Amino acid sequence: MGEIGIPRREFLNELKWWEVKSLVRGYHARQHSSWEQARLIAYHVRYCMGLQKGEVAKRIGEWLPFSWEQEHTEGRQLTEDECIKMQQEIDAYNRQLAEKAKQE
Repeated sequence: MGEIGIPRREFLNELKWWEVKSLVRGYHARQHSSWEQARLIAYHVRYCMGLQKGEVAKRIGEWLPFSWEQEHTEGRQLTEDECIKMQQEIDAYNRQLAEKAKQE
């Protein structure tokens, strides 16, 4: 897993959910400004030659809204069955990776 130094196979099995969520939030925070810059460039390209007659330029957030700008509530909690199913899928995937590594 690159910069955190955890092998990919062990990543989801050894970390707690809050640790995974913190890593995802960290990656998102680092990429956030890049997405904002890309949107600003695209917005200016779209409107650089002016508007058609009768057209009104949308605000940048209305023109291309990002998911983090939408109002949303915190997601629902996973059920125990969903957690078990997800863990089984992770275990099956890790077994596949281990078998593939043995064959190589």
